[in-house]
Amino acid sequence: MTDLSRRGALGLSAAALAVAPAARAAVLDAPHPALGKPLTRIAFGSCANQDKDQPIWEAIFEQKPDLFVFLGDNIYADTRDPKVMAAKYATLAAKPHFKRLRDTTPVIAIWDDHDFGENDAGADYPMKAESRRQFCDFWGEPADSPRRTRDGVYAAYVFGPDGRRVQIILPDLRWNRTPLAVKTFKGGYKPWAVARGLSGKETPGPYDRIADLDATMIGEPQWTWLEQQLAQPADLRIFGSSLQVLADFAGWESWINYARDHQRLFDAIRRQKADRLICISGDTHYAEVSRLDTNVPYPIWDVTSSGLTEVWPVTPPNALRVSPVLRERNFGMIEIDWSGPAPVATLRVHDEKGAVKITQVVDTGTLRVG
Repeated sequence: MTDLSRRGALGLSAAALAVAPAARAAVLDAPHPALGKPLTRIAFGSCANQDKDQPIWEAIFEQKPDLFVFLGDNIYADTRDPKVMAAKYATLAAKPHFKRLRDTTPVIAIWDDHDFGENDAGADYPMKAESRRQFCDFWGEPADSPRRTRDGVYAAYVFGPDGRRVQIILPDLRWNRTPLAVKTFKGGYKPWAVARGLSGKETPGPYDRIADLDATMIGEPQWTWLEQQLAQPADLRIFGSSLQVLADFAGWESWINYARDHQRLFDAIRRQKADRLICISGDTHYAEVSRLDTNVPYPIWDVTSSGLTEVWPVTPPNALRVSPVLRERNFGMIEIDWSGPAPVATLRVHDEKGAVKITQVVDTGTLRVG
C-alpha cells in the first residue's frame, strides 16, 4: 500500500468479553428479539485510535442508542505478533468510555483491515486465524459460534418482533479478499497526492478498478450465506459494510473496485426481493451520504461515518455523493419511525460535540424490489 496512510488506531482486549448482555444473547444468522423493545436508535462508527483520547463517546451516550455498531478498525493491530494484537485490544478495553459503552449498550462489530491485522490486508495475511480467535474472544462469541470456524467473521442479527424487525448484516471484506489493483504515479503516490490536495482538487487514492472478474471481496461461501440472509424476512435491513458500498472510484478500498462483486450485491438484493435495505459504512476518515438509483432494484443509500478519532485531510472524488463531506471526527445515527405503513429512517452524522452535520430522511416504503 502507499506510504500515505489514511487510518489511525483503536484497541480492545481478548480478556474483556466486551458485549453487553442483550447483544451477547443474540443468535447469529436467525431472527430473534435481542432487545426487550424494537430498535429505534442505532449508533455506528469506525476508526478510533486506542492511544488517543475519545471524547466523542460523551456525545454518543447523549443520543441514548439502543445498539452500537462498530464498522471496523476497532483496533489498529498492524502486526503479525499475537502479543502485540492482544495488548492493543487491552488498551481499548481499559478505557472508561469503552467500559461504559459495553456496560450500558448492546454492541455488535465487524472488522476492517487494521483489526484484521495489517493495512489494506486481504486473504494472504498469514495471521488471520489468530486474528479471528482474538476478535471472537474479545467480542464474547460463544465457543460454538460459527464466526470462530468459517471463512471470516461475517454475521447477521435480527432485532425486534415481527412488524418491527431490523436485520443487520455484517459482511467480512478481508478473509477472502483477492489482491488490489495499484496505480502507478510518476515520482510516487504521496508527492502527487500532496500536490493535488494543496491545490484544492479532489484527491483519489492509489487503487483502481480490478479488471479480473474472478477477483472477489468475500468469496463463494460468504456469497451463499449472504443470499440466505437477504432472503430472511425483515421490516428494515441495515447492511453494515466496513468499506464504502457506493462511492464511485474514490481510489481507496471500496466495493466498486471489485466490479463483479459490486454488481452481484445488487443482483442478490433483487433476486431475493430484499426490500428496505440501507447501507452504512466506515473506513474513510470522513463522512458523507451516497445514493445510487441506476441499474439497482431500488434507490440504494450508503451513509459513511468515519472516524471516531481520525480525520482525512482531503476530499476524494465520488460521483454518487449527495451530501456535504464532513472532515471532522464523527459518528452515525439511524432513528427509526415505526408509526407509518413502512418505517421511516432518519440518517444522521454528528460531530464530536454531538451537533448534526448531515441529515437524510429515507421513506423505506420506496425501497422495494419492483
